[in-house]
Amino acid sequence: MRTLTTPRLLLRPWRDEDLPAFAALNADPEVMRHFPECMSREDSDALALRIRVHCAEHGFGQWVVERRGDGVFLGVVGLQRVGFEAAFTPAVEIGWRLMQAHWRQGYALEAARAALRFAFEELALAEVVAFTVPANLPSQGLMRRLGMRRDEQGDFEHPRLPVGHPLRPHVLYRLTRAQWQELADDA
Repeated sequence: MRTLTTPRLLLRPWRDEDLPAFAALNADPEVMRHFPECMSREDSDALALRIRVHCAEHGFGQWVVERRGDGVFLGVVGLQRVGFEAAFTPAVEIGWRLMQAHWRQGYALEAARAALRFAFEELALAEVVAFTVPANLPSQGLMRRLGMRRDEQGDFEHPRLPVGHPLRPHVLYRLTRAQWQELADDA
């Protein structure tokens, strides 16, 4: 998986030394408030391994995002194949998770734009999706800033959560290559 560069950021492959910072990210209750629970160190390390395996198998995945000026670990942003069946799958989703200290500074937007450019220019994907719980308004705002459009007909119940779980309902956003190209042409 190749490194992507933006004016302020490096989106790079994983290193073993990223695991403690990733575990801290996944243990932060505010970062994880729209997920079923915070992760233990073991669960976080297992997730990092799954991400690295996905990257090796597909040539893309979640990049580690670090600030170019000082190498600080900001979080993860990237692409992954949706790992469950739904009306919109098979699909590739874009996602992000940043350390709370780095929220509201434009880092997620900058990194996600680089990931979308890679998705459409390098991977030649026809579409990228994103989804979250209805209460996660900051992520939905980022999806809209990226040019993604809500697909209300595609909203779904997350199959990995039990029926009746408060986080089971999810909203779906989509962005096609043609829509992305229009946005890029206008920029």
